[in-house]
Parts: sequence; C-alpha cells; structure tokens
Amino acid sequence: MTVTEVAGVRGIVVACGADQHTFADGGDAPMIRVPSRPGKAEIDPLLGEHDRLVILGTDADLAAVVLRLLRKDRVSGVSVGFVPSAADSAVAALWRLPADPAEALELALTGEDAAVPLVREDNGGVLVGRATLRDVHGQGYCDETVAFDGTAATIEVSPDAAGIAARVTRGKLVKRSTTLRGRAFQLGCHPTSLVSDGVRHPREVTKWTWYRHIEDLRLVRPAGT
Repeated sequence: MTVTEVAGVRGIVVACGADQHTFADGGDAPMIRVPSRPGKAEIDPLLGEHDRLVILGTDADLAAVVLRLLRKDRVSGVSVGFVPSAADSAVAALWRLPADPAEALELALTGEDAAVPLVREDNGGVLVGRATLRDVHGQGYCDETVAFDGTAATIEVSPDAAGIAARVTRGKLVKRSTTLRGRAFQLGCHPTSLVSDGVRHPREVTKWTWYRHIEDLRLVRPAGT
C-alpha cells in the first residue's frame, strides 16, 4: 500500500488531459499528468507501486484506466477513486460521487472502496458510465428476456448493482421506457452509432454485447451508497 506522509491519504492522483480542474497538485498525494484516455505507457508503471489510483478526468479517462487494470489482471488489487471533470458525468451520477471537485478529491484520497460491477464489452473494452444508441432497428436481449424487437428510439446501457441496466425507450411523440436488469445485454441491429462513456465508436455497429465481469471494480464511494 502506498501512503503519503498525511495519515489516511492513499495512492497517486492521475490527472488526465488538458482540463484537469483547477488543482495545481493532488493535495496531500503525489500527482502525475497524463494525456486524455491514458494507456499502457502511462498507467502500467503505476500498478506495481500503488494500490489506489485517483483519476481526475472524464468517464472515458476512467474507462481507459480501468481497461489497463483488466488487461494487467489488477482489478481486485487496485482501488480506484474518481474526480469527474464534467458536470454531466454518468459515473458520478450512478455511484453518487460528490459534485464539488474538492469534496470528490478528498473522498477519492481518503474514502473506503466498495465493490461495484465491472461491465465489459465484447470488442475488448469496458463500460464505466453509460452507452447510448439512437434510432435502433433490430432486437435486444437482457439475459434471456427480449428487451425489444423492432424499433427503439434510444437504448441506454450502464453498470448496475445487479450487473447491467438497459433502458429501452420506444416511440417518437409518446415515449415509453422500460428498464431491464441482468448480467448481460446483447444487441443485433441495422448499422447505428454507438456512444460509450462519451466517446463515439469510429464505425457504425450491427451487434454489441455488454456483460458483467467475474471480478468487481473496487471504486471509492460515499459510505452507505
């Protein structure tokens, strides 16, 4: 475990991209600055030295770091704190992280981690916040249940205490939404755009699967949430 000189402060702060709040440093913790959506070169050297990474950045930045934990088989060995740089962070809303950056940083550095489902994608990626598809024509399944068969105005997939939550909205003028929960969500459709953790997939997709990983992510969260 890496502990700074100040009691209770753990790990290292990883500031991603150009927009890194107004923090000049990581407070009482060491800080490094890395590009947006950091990869192997930036994250892997930290994994043998720190048992907590505090990510300052977007949902996509967090997803990039979690992917390195997955690739290096360190999901259960490293806890993750998150300080979102965007007010509309799906991760922050999902796990009730503080809206104030200073409060979020304090929690990420000193709080206790709790297990939350880690959602993988069948293309090799991970989903930490929300995936969105619009004007979908096809069929979707949540586990063994048909989520929709035909047309959906929007589909939103996110981690959930059960594993995965899929919100399917039908209709254009009068919208009707249904949320299904399970361990996996599979989609087959006509070519459509996919936005995952705020990043648009470079190509239209015709099929996609999200599923709960066998190990949970150790995310620092407010107590009792």
